[in-house]
Order: sequence, then C-alpha cells, then structure tokens
Amino acid sequence: MNLEKQKKIAVINDITGFGRCSVAVALPIISAMKIQCCPLPTAILSAHTGFSSFFFDDYTPHMREYMNNWNDLNINFDGICTGFLGSKEQIDLVIDFIKIFKNKDTIVIVDPVMGDYGKIYLTYTKEMCDEMKRLIKYADLITPNLTEACKLLDIPYPTKSLSLNELEDIAKCLCDSGPSKVVITGLQYDGIIQNFIYEIGKPHKIINVEKIGEDRSGTGDIFTSIVASSIVKGKDLVYSVEKATEFISKSIEYTIKQNIPETHGICFEEFLTEL
Repeated sequence: MNLEKQKKIAVINDITGFGRCSVAVALPIISAMKIQCCPLPTAILSAHTGFSSFFFDDYTPHMREYMNNWNDLNINFDGICTGFLGSKEQIDLVIDFIKIFKNKDTIVIVDPVMGDYGKIYLTYTKEMCDEMKRLIKYADLITPNLTEACKLLDIPYPTKSLSLNELEDIAKCLCDSGPSKVVITGLQYDGIIQNFIYEIGKPHKIINVEKIGEDRSGTGDIFTSIVASSIVKGKDLVYSVEKATEFISKSIEYTIKQNIPETHGICFEEFLTEL
C-alpha cells in the first residue's frame, strides 16, 4: 500500500489557556484534519485579552532560539500559518522564519490580525503596520478583514458597503503586494456574513453565510486553520472557505444553544470528527 506522507504546518501564534483561540484552536483542528500541527509560541496567556484579567508572558526573547533549534533538526513544513503578532520584532522574526523554512512546496498563509470595524488594535503601532506590509509579500494567501485590507493598502475604511468591483480592486492591489490569493473575511450585510475570494487569473467568488449571534473569540483562528489545512492537502480555495464557514456556523449554532458566554469562544470540539 502506497501511503501518502503526513504533512506538517508550523503555526506561529500565541498559546492561550482559556477562551478557545489561537493555538488552542489551531492545534486540535489541524490535527483533526490529519496534519501535524507544530506551534511556535509568540506569547503565553492564561486567558485571552477579552477577559477582565489574564496572565501574559511575552515569548519574543525565546522565539529565535526556538526556530534555530527547528532548523538544526532539519524540520521541513508543508505550510506556515501566522496569526496575532505582538510586536515589530515578532514580525521580523516571522519573516526570517519564512526565509529559513519555506521551500518551493511550502504554502504560507498570513492572517494579518491588526484590527476590526474600521479601527486598528491599540497594540498596533504605525511601525508594526508597516512591518505587516512587508510580511504579506512572503505569503501565498492572506485572510484580512476589510479593516486590515484597507490598512495594508493605506486607503480609508469605507463608510458604506462596497460593490463587488470595489472589493475586487482591493483584492487585486493586495495581490500586487505578493500573495496570489486573498480572502477578505467577515463582510457583513443585512444579517449575512460574506467572504470575498480572489485568486490571480480567476474570477472572484463570494461565500455567504447567515450571521448567527454576536462575535466570538477564536472564530478567525478556526477559519484560518481549516482553510490552511485544506489548501495544504491540495484542496482549492473556494472549497476550503466553504468548509470553514459551514463548520463555524454549525459550531456557533450549537454554542448558542448551550448558553456559552461569548468570551468563552465556540464549542467546535463537538464537530471535530466531521473535519
């Protein structure tokens, strides 16, 4: 029997103990999709920052030594996936990581977690935003929301809904920066959440899903983990986004029925075996 070699994804993100986000989401999802998940921590938190208090340990001083050991061990990755980065130094480290570990077959997915609803997160400085523009040059796929897409292009956040042609122009400009694929995530129109998919040389695609409940922590991490895993396994981008949105919708619906607080994230564990 000819067995396919198991694939590996390096996940560069924080490890948060409670709240269902970052590596605590990525590791079980990527593993359930039969891919080895290899975390490189950017920080250690007891709970995510949406809680009233939390323990936080910045892992920046150790990241270089950590990745150097992986290099010494001659580890290769089929995918590299980045999430929230806490400093300019971390973005520089991620760029170095990609330069060291990316080969011709490695797929790099960057989720440029910078802000939402037209506002950049308080932890992000102009210098960090400029560094994120450097990072996406090394990506094959980026998954910004509209706030992040506008910031990466230095254009104003729109005060009204954008047309499909306007979204396509934004996606094309992002691709001019490096990536060949862009998903503009979380566009909201009249109770619908829309993901706008653009790939160089192909017509754009739209994936719509009903908005269920309020925003919850970890949704973006679930989305990126499923999309990254599917692409690394050779699936096309549209299929990957559809798979992620269906999984998230089902998980949110169950979570609401269980009366789980929004800060506690999504009960995705109930459906892991379906991935």
